Amino acid sequence: MTVHIDMGEEASGGRAGLDLEELLATRLLVQGNSGSGKSHLLRRLLEQSASWVQQAIIDPEGDFVSLADKYGHVVVDAVGTEKDLQLIAGRVRQHRVSVVLNLEGLDADRQMKAAATFLDGLFDADRALWYPMLVIVDEAQLFAPAAAGEVTEEARRRSLGAMTNLMCRGRKRGLAGVIATQRLAKLAKNVAAEASNFLMGRTFLDIDMARAADLLGMERRQAEAFRNLDRGHFVALGPALSRRPVSVKIGPVETAGRGGSPKLLPLPGQPPADAKDLIFTPSPDEAVRVRPRPPEPQTTGDVLDQLDMVTREPVPTDNQADAELDEGAREAALQGILTEILAEKDAAFRPVATLYQDFQVRCRIAKLPGGVPDLAAFREKLAVARAGVNAETVDGEAWQQAELVAAELPDDMRGVYLLLAKAALAEIPCPGNLEIATAYGTRSPGRARWLLSHMEERGFLVCATDLRGNRIVTLNDLGWRTAPGDEAAA
Repeated sequence: MTVHIDMGEEASGGRAGLDLEELLATRLLVQGNSGSGKSHLLRRLLEQSASWVQQAIIDPEGDFVSLADKYGHVVVDAVGTEKDLQLIAGRVRQHRVSVVLNLEGLDADRQMKAAATFLDGLFDADRALWYPMLVIVDEAQLFAPAAAGEVTEEARRRSLGAMTNLMCRGRKRGLAGVIATQRLAKLAKNVAAEASNFLMGRTFLDIDMARAADLLGMERRQAEAFRNLDRGHFVALGPALSRRPVSVKIGPVETAGRGGSPKLLPLPGQPPADAKDLIFTPSPDEAVRVRPRPPEPQTTGDVLDQLDMVTREPVPTDNQADAELDEGAREAALQGILTEILAEKDAAFRPVATLYQDFQVRCRIAKLPGGVPDLAAFREKLAVARAGVNAETVDGEAWQQAELVAAELPDDMRGVYLLLAKAALAEIPCPGNLEIATAYGTRSPGRARWLLSHMEERGFLVCATDLRGNRIVTLNDLGWRTAPGDEAAA
């Protein structure tokens, strides 16, 4: 069955058609400077063919996510790990769902890695899943650069390899590459050379006009015509388009991108004095961050005065104290004392022996019954306090399991494990290196990375990095997983 897609109108007045089946076998290259109408052309192609063939769009700017509302495309945001994205790509081929891979917000290096991972997942699907699919890559020069740029060599190599596989070997796997670029000179030649269909839009640089003319079989003197093309006008050539170069005006579209072209608007009329106030006076809606003031540390004189007051008061007997203070209240009081100690400046970085001495003094001042906990019990309570665990979290059965697993670690590492367990149980972002280091009693972020590597080697957890560079920690024994978090966060 032959399916013709209406792309618009030819200069002669006839309709400009595109043979979809021929396109699946021969691929398409779109070229044009910014503002020439490339995105409009791709959107026209996607809308006209949405009901005929499965589609996957690599979208670096998030322009094509609007297709989801009208045509049912699933938007795949680049979150999670690379393994997650590769598995999603496999399911896309299995269930024949059209998708938009939204790479908006990622830097160039991570965009290349995410696109390479997704394309590899499509490419590596089982032979039984090789259904026809249009794979549209907008701004292809970002993913198949002709020369090394500011990105890492690993990202460039992976992305270029995935794009080469798409254009060179994708046809047998049902993948038809449609790539759009602003400049042919920036696009890798081995990727551009595999396309047999071309739609060339407005361009101004001599090197790009010369390459466009060569691809279309035009003479060099005819290349000047590309400078005079209006927006939305392209020169088409190829087995799926036309056997000779023809000028095509792309037809209208039903959806719109989130960006669009800027429109001129009149400036608001503001007197100079009012405009100055608007700039330099904060508005009521602006949030003002106030850093909490740390509590003043107790001096030695304060502690001695408190001890002197204790000696003047009658000391109740153990039986009287036990009657007045049950075990639950005793634990709450111990937790409160630990919280006060850790709230002092640099308390998290003091040796455990020094903290224990301070703890003993405060327990005697508070006249807690049952004596002061020994050093081993103090270490366990200190680990929980450093993790910032409140009483509501500790009471849960799940948290008791976390404490049992943490007991298998050395005393100084338990607080770090419980900190991660708290984040995973609450499904909040993974703590940063500084927070992990503080729970361990150090200021070194490198020590935090070592701690995670050490616990990973012992099988307590698995660290992974999502496509945005955020860290995800999975606790193996508990089956819990933190949300993605920035390891450099304060």
